Amino acid sequence: MRGRGCIARPLPRLSSRMNERRIHPAWIVLGALTLCMLAASGVRSAFGVYIKPMEGEFGWSRGALSGAAAISLLLLGAAGPMWGRLADRWGPRRAIGIALVLLGAGTLGSAVVQSLWHVYVATSLMALGAGGVALTTGSTVIARWFEARRGLAIGIAGGAMSAGQLVVIPLAAGLTIAYGWRASFLWLGVALFALIVPIGLSILRNDPEERGLAPYGATGPARTTGEAAAQQKAGRVSFAEAARVPQFWLLMATFFVCGYTSNGMVLTHFMPHALEHNFTELQASAALGVMGAMNVLGTIGSGWICDRFGRRGPLAFYYFVRGLSLLFLLYVWNVPSLHLWAAIFGLNYISTVPPTTTLTANIFGRYSVGELLGWIFFAHQVGSALGAALAGWFFEWTGGYGPAFVSAAIVAIVGAGLSLMIREEPVSTRPLAPAPAPAG
Repeated sequence: MRGRGCIARPLPRLSSRMNERRIHPAWIVLGALTLCMLAASGVRSAFGVYIKPMEGEFGWSRGALSGAAAISLLLLGAAGPMWGRLADRWGPRRAIGIALVLLGAGTLGSAVVQSLWHVYVATSLMALGAGGVALTTGSTVIARWFEARRGLAIGIAGGAMSAGQLVVIPLAAGLTIAYGWRASFLWLGVALFALIVPIGLSILRNDPEERGLAPYGATGPARTTGEAAAQQKAGRVSFAEAARVPQFWLLMATFFVCGYTSNGMVLTHFMPHALEHNFTELQASAALGVMGAMNVLGTIGSGWICDRFGRRGPLAFYYFVRGLSLLFLLYVWNVPSLHLWAAIFGLNYISTVPPTTTLTANIFGRYSVGELLGWIFFAHQVGSALGAALAGWFFEWTGGYGPAFVSAAIVAIVGAGLSLMIREEPVSTRPLAPAPAPAG
C-alpha cells in the first residue's frame, strides 16, 4: 500500500506542470491575427510599386495616380469607426473576414484595370478592406483574449504591420520585375484568398468563451457564452457616451499628435528632405529600411514596457523623445548620423500604439475598444493629413522643411504633456440605476 501511495502522489503535480506549460489558445489567435494584419498592411502599402509601370502603360499622370493613393488613405482612416463598431457588435472575426474579402477583391480587381476610374475603385476597395484588418479590429480581438500581457500582444500586432511593409513591398516589386505589374497584383490577390482568408476564418474567434476558456491571465472560472454576451452588451460604451469623458478627448488629441509627427510629416517628406541635403536615393532608402526594422523592435518593446511600467509615463516619454529626434533631423550631417536618426525615430515611430490602445481598453472596457479606437485612429489620420499638407506649404513659403519639423517637435512635446493628463482608471459613462425601494 505504501508503494502504491508513493507512486500515486506525484501524478497530480506532474499533471499540473503539464497544464502550466500548455500554450494558451490566446497566443494561437494572436498568431493568426498577426499574419492577417501583416498581409493587409503590406498589400495596402504596395501601391507605390505600381505607379511607374501604370504610367508607362497608360500614360496617366503622377498627380492622377497620387489622387487614388490620397483617397485610399482618407478612406483607411474614415473606415476605422465603422469597422470598430461592427467588431464590437458583430464580433471581430466576422468583421475581419469581410474586410479580408474586400481587400482580396480590390487586389484582384487591380490586376485587370483598364481605365483610371478602375484604379480609384480598386484602391478604395483595398483601403476599406485594409481598414478592417488594422489595429482598430485587431485591438478588439486582443482586448477580449488577453487580460495579462495585453500591451505585449498589441505590440506584436503593431510590429506585424511594420513587418508587412518590409515583406510585401519587396515581394510586390520582385513579382513586378519578373512577371509584370498585373501578374504581381494577381498573385497577391490569390495569396490572400488561398492563405490569409482561410487562416482568419478558421483560427480567429470573437471571445475565449466560445471555446469554454477564460482570457489569458484572467482569474476565476471561464464564463459561459451567454454570460459573456450579457456582459458585452452591458459593458459597451458608445462614442456619444465616451465623448462626455475627458480621457477620450485626450486620447484623440495625443493620437492626432502621433499622426502629425509621423505618417504626415516624416513619412511623406523625409525622402525629398534627404535628397535636398545631398543624400542619394539609395542612402535615403537605406535609412527608411533601418526605420522600418526598428519599428518592429520598438513596437514590441513598447508593449513589454507598458505591461511592466504602466502606460501614461512611457507614452509621454515617447512623444518627448520624438520631439527631440525631429530637432536632431535638422542637424544630420552624414550617412552614419542619418542612419542613427532613422534608428531612434524608428524605435519611436509606432511605440505610441500599445499604450494608446491599452489605455482605451482599460478605461472604457474591452467591449468598446473597436468603435472608440476607430475614432481615435481617425484623429491620427486627420493629423497625418494636416502634417503632410502643412509641411508642403512650409516648404513653398520658406524653401525648406526646417519650420515644419520644428512645428512637429513642438507638437510632440505638447503631446507628452497631454499624455500625463490621462487618468488610467475605468470610467462609468452611465448613471447608476436607482436602488429598489425596500419591501414593506
